[in-house]
Amino acid sequence: MTNIPIESIPILGKNPLPPSWRKYFSFSTDHKVIGVQYLVTSFVFFLIGGLLSMVMRAELITPESDLVDRSLYNSMFTMHGTIMIFLWIFPSLLGLANFLVPLMIGARDMAFPRLNAVAFWMVPVFGTLLISSFFLPSGASQSGWWAYPPVSLQNPSGDLINGQVMWLLAVAISGVASIMGAVNFVTTIFKMRAPGMTFFRMPIFVWTVLSAQLIQLVGLPALTAGAVMLLLDLTLGTSFFNPEKGGNPLLYQHFFWFYSHPAVYVMVLPIFGVFSEILPVYARKPLFGYRVVAISSITISVVSLLVWVHHMFASGTPGWMRMFFMATTMCVAVPTGVKIFAWTATIWRGKLRMDTPMLFALGAILMFLFAGITGVMLGSVPFDIHVNNTYFVVGHFHYIVYGTITMGMFAALYHWFPKITGRMYYEGLGKLHFWLAFIGTNLNFFPMHPAGLMGMPRRVSSYDPEYAFWNVLASLGGFLLGMSTLPFILNMVSSWVQGKKAPANPWRAIGLEWLVSSPPPVENFEEIPVVIAEPYGYGKSEPLVANAAAMTQEA
Repeated sequence: MTNIPIESIPILGKNPLPPSWRKYFSFSTDHKVIGVQYLVTSFVFFLIGGLLSMVMRAELITPESDLVDRSLYNSMFTMHGTIMIFLWIFPSLLGLANFLVPLMIGARDMAFPRLNAVAFWMVPVFGTLLISSFFLPSGASQSGWWAYPPVSLQNPSGDLINGQVMWLLAVAISGVASIMGAVNFVTTIFKMRAPGMTFFRMPIFVWTVLSAQLIQLVGLPALTAGAVMLLLDLTLGTSFFNPEKGGNPLLYQHFFWFYSHPAVYVMVLPIFGVFSEILPVYARKPLFGYRVVAISSITISVVSLLVWVHHMFASGTPGWMRMFFMATTMCVAVPTGVKIFAWTATIWRGKLRMDTPMLFALGAILMFLFAGITGVMLGSVPFDIHVNNTYFVVGHFHYIVYGTITMGMFAALYHWFPKITGRMYYEGLGKLHFWLAFIGTNLNFFPMHPAGLMGMPRRVSSYDPEYAFWNVLASLGGFLLGMSTLPFILNMVSSWVQGKKAPANPWRAIGLEWLVSSPPPVENFEEIPVVIAEPYGYGKSEPLVANAAAMTQEA
């Protein structure tokens, strides 16, 4: 077969009408509209959570607690973690997956479009519940984003509706919405793939979304049930977790961490998929070890369900349990290491194009590598007990949730921005955003590691002056990280309004989503594609789908 340039392949779906901003404020069932609604809504909450973190870093720039009231600091601390996880990372990843998965597998929409819309509109509901709790007489929850009893069972004001009740209601609603989304994604990927789209022809991003949503189906009911049981303890006087009434507070920790440690992989697996999509495009090489990378994603989802007690090593767990879960925690590094080697081999001797998406992807991978090293350290029982409840844990966690996941999300937003909006972003602003974010992330979170090794406890608004130097550095990094968001906002808004119009495939990428116009039409494809080739065929002569081959021959 003759070599067919990417530019000569006709697109399989054209958008006849210019996009209208009004559709994003409607109860739409179009997966692409819902995806954008998720992304924009979650970014608004990201800004709120970021502002809370900057106030906390301003408090921590001096050893004394001299900026905000201690109880308000505890509320901001709790809400920052809750917002960033439940209202930024989860919804933004769902938004990206909503937009891309049907396009990538050749489907016209999600399996259950109305369920998809309902799941999204639950996000602003529980987001409003969380934010409004600040205005209650008792204030927002102060028990941390994990809400351990008996601290979370305290109610000094005696109010029936207080910040902790609002927090638990919000988490329960979030759990229901996420379970609905998981059912939708798993059904869509299993049942709505285009003809010829076998499992081992699916893009790696789809593999990682499937792996993440399978974790949601298994683990999320535990967290939702734990939140409901804690809510009953707090409001109706039951005794599931209340030690004064014979309850077991450690039982809540098992409910919480059975989901909340695998939740880290729910968050990071789709970002691994983003890396696996972006690196081949900007290195002009096929993804190295496609099948192994795909299988490693499923392996991570299975092993991740066997590591939750890793967070309870300091909770009086038996020695045999510590050893077992230390071993399972270490095992997660194996399939994760497979991905690192595959990405390294992909870019090795590639024709690298250092555009903004590639910069963010490489930066995020570097920070994930560092986070993985400290994660293996924390998986060791003696070391974990030594640094338990110190800033070392905070630094490690933020290298994952910001250095890897959020930076990876920025890589995805820049890469697929032309496809989502039909406009090109401004490269100069994108690179400015990257360098500010990369420097700010490391300046913010790296100093937490030496401070933690010295013994600085987390969750405090005042501390011993011996930790001041590292906290000043971390606060300066936090302020720089906050500033880095400004060029991103300017870039996205100005590009969407008046940026250069994007072609269907500005990056010369391979994948079904690049065979439709930018932005895609309502039902994606004029004719469902028939897939006849592997998804990563850079340098091959075969077209990806039979439809495109036939159309090219006719032309």
